[in-house]
Amino acid sequence: MKPLRSADTARLFSGQRVGVFVDVQNLYYSARALYGAKVNFREILREAVRGRSLIRAIAYVIRAGIEEEQAFFDALHSIGYEVKAKDLQVFPGGHKKGDWDIGIAMDAIELAPKLDVVVLVSGDGDFTPLVEHLRRALGCRVEVIAFGRSCSSRLIQAADEFIDLEKDPGRFLLFRP
Repeated sequence: MKPLRSADTARLFSGQRVGVFVDVQNLYYSARALYGAKVNFREILREAVRGRSLIRAIAYVIRAGIEEEQAFFDALHSIGYEVKAKDLQVFPGGHKKGDWDIGIAMDAIELAPKLDVVVLVSGDGDFTPLVEHLRRALGCRVEVIAFGRSCSSRLIQAADEFIDLEKDPGRFLLFRP
């Protein structure tokens, strides 16, 4: 199936109910590694919604005890995201883990009956079975938004539409001077 262009999608599906699920860590590290920049989460939300009816927008974050992180979480909230946070796990020996994969999957599945479109903002290939389930079993259109170079090709193929943030980095990234 050939993905529709953004303008076509907004025109054809303007009445759809949309849920947006943002894997903040995935986007943060991709933007930093690829561009040395930060993500413009306001523009991500605009692109995800594209004139449709936003039901929920959830940003999943990890609390690492960094001083400026609360200001970032507050900024996400002021943009329109519901912020879900959990603490970074530190294991004996110093290994650290912080991800929301199961939480994102559970929320998307639980909210799917109230949505026409699920927008997953992540390039993590672990979400491929979720995308397939949302489409096949729950009848949702699934759109993936991520950086093309760091996004799983399996995830791109599983989605109804892939929006590559690298096509317009000036819009989706915040560069520091």
